[in-house]
Formats: sequence, structure tokens, C-alpha cells
Amino acid sequence: MLPASGIDLVFALANVQPGFLFDGVFHPPETRYLVEILLRTLHFLAGILWIGHLYFFNVVNVNLMKALDDTTRVKVIPQLMPRALWWFRWGALITVLVGLMYYAMYILKSDSTNAGKNVWVILLVWLVIPLVIFAIEMAVVKKVNNGWVLAAVVALLVIIMFLVIIAWLKSQLGSYGSNKSYSIGLGGALGLVMMFNVWGIIWPNQKRIISWTADKAENGTAVPPESAKLGRVAFLASRTNTWLSVPMLFLMGASSHFPGMLGI
Repeated sequence: MLPASGIDLVFALANVQPGFLFDGVFHPPETRYLVEILLRTLHFLAGILWIGHLYFFNVVNVNLMKALDDTTRVKVIPQLMPRALWWFRWGALITVLVGLMYYAMYILKSDSTNAGKNVWVILLVWLVIPLVIFAIEMAVVKKVNNGWVLAAVVALLVIIMFLVIIAWLKSQLGSYGSNKSYSIGLGGALGLVMMFNVWGIIWPNQKRIISWTADKAENGTAVPPESAKLGRVAFLASRTNTWLSVPMLFLMGASSHFPGMLGI
């Protein structure tokens, strides 16, 4: 069993205050604290899997595939990519779903209750905002082949999304809105756009490319010319996620470590 100081450290790192240590004696934490710890742990672990694979694809895999000859590439892709993309896409989904649960149950609910508002109405409208932004971004990424132009458009869309979310949360929470509600409201919206990119663009495109490549390796069938365009779109969406991950991670950290950052 951990000593009292060790148990204190574990829960301090988890950023919860269960209040179960009395005179150095261990008392089991309440169920609600165990649920909170479980959600935070799942969110962190799934996030590591997701963002870790995202950086692997963009920092390592892109250059690796360019360095391989066509014969080797055809053999490597059907073996590597299905496995890597499995962890990538499910890590993204679990990260977002668990994060939504945590945000609704432990952050937004408290502020909305204090403001006398319905947490589910606030959450539903908040969810619609990044969904609309993603729909616009998906249309753009399929039309624009220039990475710099796409970056400018995405930056503008993110600014608009942030302004709309801040206005919405402020209209509902008023003076009861905490830094956590705003920081995670913004960072979580970025995470949602990124997850939509994974499931709406990257995975569908890569699945077709993998299938064509495997068919070529097994039967010698030529890969359709459409593969190059699908690969380019998937690359741009993945590179977009890489850049979006920086402010997303900063805002998640700011929710706890910069309590007065937004000052709203």
C-alpha cells in the first residue's frame, strides 16, 4: 500500500481533491472521484495514442515512404498502414468521446448550474459549431491543393470558430463561466475538428489506397490514378491536424495551469 504522502501525490497529479486522508489514515475515495480519475486516465492514454501516431505519420512516415522504391513501398503499406491507422482512428474517437463526457460532467455542468442554464443545450450548440467548421474545411481541403493557401483558410476558420464559441459560452454562462469551460471549450472544439478529419477524410482515403496497394502487391493490378489525389487530400488533412494539435494541447493545459489566461 502506498504511504499517505504517496497517495496524496497520485491524486495531486490527477488534479482532484478527494479528501480521503485523515490523520494519515487511508479512506477509500468516493465513487465520483474514481469515475473522474478513470475518465481523465482514459482521455490521456487515448490522446497519447492518437497524437503520437499523428506525429509519427507526419514526421517519420511521410519521408520514409518517399525514400522507398515502388516495389518495397507496395509491400510495406498493406502491412504497416492498417495497423497504424487502427490505433490512430480509434485513439482519436476514444479521446474525443471520453473528453466530451469529462467536459460535460465535471466542468460545463458546474458552470451551467450556477448560471441557471441547461448544460445539454449549451453542449449541443457547442458541438454544432466545430461540425460546421469541419464541413467547410473538408470542402476546402478537397479543392485546394496548395498547403499555404489551405493553412490560411484553416487559420481563418479557427479564429471564426473561437469567436463564435466564446460568444456562445459567454451568452449562456455569463460571469459563472470558468477558465476551464472556455479553455477546454476552445481546445475541445479543435479536437473535434481533428477527429472529424481523421474519420471523415484521412481514414476513408487511406482505406482505399491501402486496398489498391494490397491488390497490386498480390495480383499486380495497377493502382488507379485517383490514388495520388486521395493521398494528397489525406496528407493535407493530416498536416492540418498536426498544426491544430499545438493550440489544442496548449488550451488543454491552460485549463489547469493558466487559470486567468482568457480573462473572460
